[in-house]
Amino acid sequence: MNRKFTVVSLFSGAGGLDIGLERTGRFVTLACVELEGTFCDTLEANRDAGRFGRSSTRIVRGDISKQDPEELMAELGLAPGDLDALVGGPPCQSFSTAGRRGTIGDERGMLLWQFTRYVAAFQPKFFVMENVRGLLSAAVRHRHLKDRPERGGRQLATDEMPGSVVERWLADLHALTHFAYRVDCFEVNAVNYGAPQLRERALFFGNRLGRQVEFPAPTHGDGNGLEPFNTLGRTLQNVVTDDGEILDFSPRKKRYLAMVPEGANWRALPAELQIESMGRAWHAKGGRSGWWRRLTRDLPSPTVVTMPNHASTSMCHPTETRALTLRECAAIQEFPPEWEFVGTTAQKYAQVGNAIPVRLGEVAGHVLAKHLHRVNVSGVKSAPRYRRVYLHSHVRTRQWYRAGQTFVWVDGNDNGASRYSARRKQVVAAAV
Repeated sequence: MNRKFTVVSLFSGAGGLDIGLERTGRFVTLACVELEGTFCDTLEANRDAGRFGRSSTRIVRGDISKQDPEELMAELGLAPGDLDALVGGPPCQSFSTAGRRGTIGDERGMLLWQFTRYVAAFQPKFFVMENVRGLLSAAVRHRHLKDRPERGGRQLATDEMPGSVVERWLADLHALTHFAYRVDCFEVNAVNYGAPQLRERALFFGNRLGRQVEFPAPTHGDGNGLEPFNTLGRTLQNVVTDDGEILDFSPRKKRYLAMVPEGANWRALPAELQIESMGRAWHAKGGRSGWWRRLTRDLPSPTVVTMPNHASTSMCHPTETRALTLRECAAIQEFPPEWEFVGTTAQKYAQVGNAIPVRLGEVAGHVLAKHLHRVNVSGVKSAPRYRRVYLHSHVRTRQWYRAGQTFVWVDGNDNGASRYSARRKQVVAAAV
């Protein structure tokens, strides 16, 4: 039980996944591969300070698509099959349902295949690849909603079908590795495991040991014997080393946010100010809950973003008219208080917002360690070779608007479970 397993991290970012794995006490990081220079500076600073890895942990700077994985193996003294775990989260913007969904037409989408190239070279016992949950529904060629069959468009081609990106990626993985890997995919939400934020992710566990991997069931929720969700208020109370570094709202944005009560958004403004402040977005349908959003202490945080001072994805402090500070965002992601971020303020926020929650990395680490502790390479291969498991990844903790009325989340006497309920709603404005 004292054995430590070796891990190489790709697309390491600021180290959220690496911290989580090492927090289990079962992993040692041999190398981190990362493109962004300031992200590498952050990893080096924390390695040198003894916060993760060891002094020999390599920080490999550069474009993964131009690097030779066999050269890295030689530098680490590894032969194919020696590595216990290869982990990483290829950039997810091209698959996010919140973006333009360029999928693999966006060069960032092709980085899934660079991860596969490293799997084929290293032949690790396990790999873990994490991404946005939107990857699971992404098509090789994205068809805009207005051009879909239900809107009068032609039938979808095979490569336009939802899920075709994962199907192609799996086919190529199996071809490159001669069907050596079984893959179990889990749709999870960090908030269900005690993280103080809503963050949906897809976690792919691949292994060449013939094992069916199981991810733990949610431990936190809104009843049914689960622990209550961790809240933003509790997290902010625990931020004791805040230096006030902030990517703040402009004076114009603060003017509108100052009128929004805790737990409300743009719908709490007078109708004329909604139109004035939102422009064309006011006429759009759906996807507007982040506009002029003031957070509430009584619920988990929404997903931490890279730029919390945008009007449409605002992360305004519950009681102060300002954006959350860098340290507050890092605490929501559960980075250690002493973790050092290097770069400009905007670069630091990007490192925090792009990270996988440390909590999910830790849970994944325990899953890996459990299986690696009982390695049996000659075990019987289990079927199927791919399995997708939904673990209540879509979590809704509140309601903003219903039946022509707007609601503010207000603190009640019973805070045992952070969920929307009649005793916590307060009508503040009629819909316009």
